[in-house]
Amino acid sequence: MSELVHHERLSPNCNDRKLPISMVVLHYTEMKPVETAFERLCDPDAGVSAHYLITEEGEVTRLVPEEKRAWHAGVSYWRGHKDVNSASIGIELDHPGHALGYRDFAEAQIDALVPLLHRIVQQYDIPRANVVAHSDVAPARKTDPGELFPWDRLAEYGLCLAKPDKIEQGDPFDNDAAFYLALERFGYDITDGHKAVEAFQRRWRPELIDGKVDFQIRAILFQLLLDRDRGVSR
Repeated sequence: MSELVHHERLSPNCNDRKLPISMVVLHYTEMKPVETAFERLCDPDAGVSAHYLITEEGEVTRLVPEEKRAWHAGVSYWRGHKDVNSASIGIELDHPGHALGYRDFAEAQIDALVPLLHRIVQQYDIPRANVVAHSDVAPARKTDPGELFPWDRLAEYGLCLAKPDKIEQGDPFDNDAAFYLALERFGYDITDGHKAVEAFQRRWRPELIDGKVDFQIRAILFQLLLDRDRGVSR
């Protein structure tokens, strides 16, 4: 154990990686009490796991060693990777989720997540654009960790991309098809376009999630791509 990891409860649900680590995927458990989540993540019949689980009280438990491929993302895609599990570290946050009473994330939990995520990002040189939500990599299936997750706090520490604070262009896309192509270029699976837009909104414009392509999200996406092309972010 270390000052960042308080417990170890190893899950059998893992195998060998096929890719180097280049991503972090954040989830919520959508189970209460937390022991229910631990039991499922360690149940060989369930076939799911993650590398870490952080309780609402801020206790961090290692479930799968980082060098192993945990089974947390399922069928997923990000920036060309179809085997997200092989390329990522999965962190589960103890939380009731949308199904059991969605609410703000506990302060102690985020206080524990920040240093753990910092160490992982630094150790593996993970691009900020690759610290993502489960909903980003599986938009047709998932909504976690959801619109109340404090991405802005992680961004303050340089641990994920920040929402653009200045939009340099007006409406850059001539039509919705052009927007979807840009969304795919940014990293999303656009097979289900409506759900992909919802996922983008959940991350970048959480105050309104309706799956509709509008001026605001077009401008946000264009600025994100512009910053990446300029080398401001990666």
